[in-house]
Amino acid sequence: MATGFFWDERCFWHSGGNYAFMAQVGGLVQPLVGGGLPENPETKRRFKNLMEVTGLFAELDTRSAPPVTEHDLLRIHPAEYIDAFRQMSKDGGGELGLRTPFGPDGFDIACLSAGLAKEALFATLRGDVDNAYALSRPPGHHCLPDFPNGFCLLANIAIAIEAAMAEGMVDRVAVIDWDVHHGNGTEGIFYDRNDVLTISLHQERNYPQDSGDFDDRGTGAGDGYNLNIPLPPGGGHNLYLEAMERLVIPQLHAFQPDAIIVACGFDASGVDPLGRMMAGSHTFAAMTDMVMEAAAELCGGRLTLVHEGGYSEVHVPFCGHAVMAALSGSTITAEDPLNPRIVKQQPGPRFDAYCATLIAEMEAALQT
Repeated sequence: MATGFFWDERCFWHSGGNYAFMAQVGGLVQPLVGGGLPENPETKRRFKNLMEVTGLFAELDTRSAPPVTEHDLLRIHPAEYIDAFRQMSKDGGGELGLRTPFGPDGFDIACLSAGLAKEALFATLRGDVDNAYALSRPPGHHCLPDFPNGFCLLANIAIAIEAAMAEGMVDRVAVIDWDVHHGNGTEGIFYDRNDVLTISLHQERNYPQDSGDFDDRGTGAGDGYNLNIPLPPGGGHNLYLEAMERLVIPQLHAFQPDAIIVACGFDASGVDPLGRMMAGSHTFAAMTDMVMEAAAELCGGRLTLVHEGGYSEVHVPFCGHAVMAALSGSTITAEDPLNPRIVKQQPGPRFDAYCATLIAEMEAALQT
């Protein structure tokens, strides 16, 4: 067996609307030359292309997948939302929520993106592959059942989880979201459930600015099954690894999942335009190693990563390559030209010590 890599060229054809970075064009906002939203196809395409150039792509079990079905969608999204999305897509595109513009065929491409996540999870659970990565686009972790936001049009990971549970393939799933933005959509969907553990490591008050607090632990049956780890801007490699070691991994062991899914955003990169964190490609590789070790101990290695954010066209490919080399156990490397800069810009010991006190406070609170 090998590591599965699920991708489809059509996902790169998803198009956004008339934006200049995060501001809508008009009034005093000029259009960008050749630009639009930071969420664009090149970060993902260049990730895949880099692996082809180095030879890593040839070592993977590369596949596409069918789109998710109407039944898959209805487990998460109300019919009214699906119908409105489908019709607007047929009419040439538009925007249903907050910063979620799409063009013609946007609905079909979003269903394909969710289908990649679903099939990557299914292939892992069936044992067709050792583990898997879904290069989903558009992303999904911000999407609520009836409100798309933050570039996310369908809740890709939640759709995949519900489909697997409906098939009796899995009972308990842990989701780790290390995108720099809070995974508010995934949190909201499972907030009152105790069969899905949701963990989000994110830059505090980045996006959405009114969610992601540590005290938001779930409600009803889900009380204690949601964990937010808000991190201070400027935190880097040491902070992420300490948060993983002291907070994330112990929660996985306490939960005992049947499978682990990572919402894999690369926007905590030290050169990302939408984040203010200082992670390097080596940070993402190290976190992947940690989750793989936990998956091996807890759930037979059943680990699936689903692509979310990451907006540096130069750095995302190197971060992704580092993750895929770790995930597949490949000896093929891609020397990251930005990593030396990011390493030199890591916060000093005084800031690391301050961050360690924050992690210790959260760790103590979880033990009470």
